[in-house]
Amino acid sequence: MTSFKTFAQVCEKLEGISSSLEMTSVVASFLKEVDDRELEIATRFIMGNVFPVWTEKELGIGTGLLYAAIAKTSSLPVRSIEELVKETGDVGKTAEKAIANRKGHFDLFSEEELSIQDVFSRFLKIADLSGKGSQDAKIKNLQYLFGASKPGETKYIARLAVEELRIGVGEGIVRNAISEAYDVPSELVERGYMLVNDYGLVAYTAKKEGATGLLKLSVAIGIPIKLMLAQVAEGINEAVTEMDNVAVEWKFDGARVQIHKDRNKVTIYSRRLENVTYSLPDIVRSVKTFVKADTAILDGECVALDPDKRPLPFQEILKRFRRKYDVTVTAIEIPLSLNLFDLLFLNGESLIDTELINRRKKLEEICDKSIVASQIITDSAAQIGIIYKEALAAGHEGVMLKNPGSLYTPGKRGKNWLKLKPIMDTLDLVVVGGEWGEGRRTSYIGSYLMACRDPDTNRLLTIGRVATGITDEKLGELTDIFKDIVILENGIHVEFEPKIVFEVAFEEIQKSQNYDSGYALRFPRLINVRSDKSVEDADTIEKVEQLYARQKGK
Repeated sequence: MTSFKTFAQVCEKLEGISSSLEMTSVVASFLKEVDDRELEIATRFIMGNVFPVWTEKELGIGTGLLYAAIAKTSSLPVRSIEELVKETGDVGKTAEKAIANRKGHFDLFSEEELSIQDVFSRFLKIADLSGKGSQDAKIKNLQYLFGASKPGETKYIARLAVEELRIGVGEGIVRNAISEAYDVPSELVERGYMLVNDYGLVAYTAKKEGATGLLKLSVAIGIPIKLMLAQVAEGINEAVTEMDNVAVEWKFDGARVQIHKDRNKVTIYSRRLENVTYSLPDIVRSVKTFVKADTAILDGECVALDPDKRPLPFQEILKRFRRKYDVTVTAIEIPLSLNLFDLLFLNGESLIDTELINRRKKLEEICDKSIVASQIITDSAAQIGIIYKEALAAGHEGVMLKNPGSLYTPGKRGKNWLKLKPIMDTLDLVVVGGEWGEGRRTSYIGSYLMACRDPDTNRLLTIGRVATGITDEKLGELTDIFKDIVILENGIHVEFEPKIVFEVAFEEIQKSQNYDSGYALRFPRLINVRSDKSVEDADTIEKVEQLYARQKGK
């Protein structure tokens, strides 16, 4: 077994490093040192995850519950813990400071040593708790971990409990670290991750089976894979020149879904790869009725339509995805229609390395046309323009322009899939802070500080504030949401746990030294709260730079 102390020491070391190459080397050395039985766990831990991101298991530990566990372990009142969080700005440092001051705390457990497996097993118990008394039981399990921890370990147990490790290790560093540790190509490591969506499994496979094993990793029913992504089209003519023949589809104003059909069992995953099956019984029925295949993985879009067949606002769709109670009633009030446009797996065979034109042919063979999105292949810019106008007239966002010969590349954004919309592309940004309003908005958080991602370092880089496009009613809703994830408050300034993603429109991207990204948004406006997207789905600094370069005169 590998001691949790070793993990904590590595985390402490990483916090003091700014170089991506040096961080990669440290993580690679750690992965080589970890016991085989704990390698999958340790790889997830170093990214701040306890379980694979696609699993239904979750700790369900909010800041309130964590504060209560720290308070009980340290014999301090919760109010003191809250004050410490404001002082340190970090739940990990707060736990370490509060519990270290408890007289005799470390003497009690001086002979014991936590292993990485010990910590995971306790987290697993917490995740399995539900129903009456579960909150108290979770607190007791956290107390055990805090009580058994040594100086230097407590901080990282607290951070892992809320899956916010704050050491700057992102997907890029872990990918390169696995490559370095086990001498396998980083491209194969990344490919494996896109297919199984779990760097823990990828690391174990790389260690045990090398490049050959990584090549064997494939799509599987019940394990959602990263969705293929699109980049912004420069124009219709440019797309035709690039692709010759273009597969044209409407870009629906809906919510992306990945559907896994295993005979009579249907599982639906959101864009964030969360299991949303229970909330979408009408979509489950549609798949069971209209998809004739034993096993299949389908890619598509759910759209909510009004009586005139025009799309309802995106927030109405999210009401369906969030619904846990009165699902049947909500399904009647907000019916969803399914538009499938891709097939990734069929009757035991992966299709991601099959050309789009052939995947589409198989999709049409197994599905009733009522649930398949219309697609036309053409080399006529004029015809694409007509389809584009039809999509906009129907209330949708525009069109998708796809290369008929393209393979399905999970998690990748490239020129094989392009999106054409009438306005400059919006950005999906993580909300990291805010400010309380003034005047009649004093009781609301009136503006929000946003950030893009640096995927290599897992850091969030601020890029601007948004305060427009938000009604008083919406401000009230947002304030209620964000009040529960405040981690630091100083006067009117508030810092949030980075959990919420905003879709923001803007007039222009400008260079700026006021924000970490080096850029600022001119006239930003809130379009949507993207509850269907996780922080990992937010746009990167690379996209910001691409949009900036594309602007006229840049």
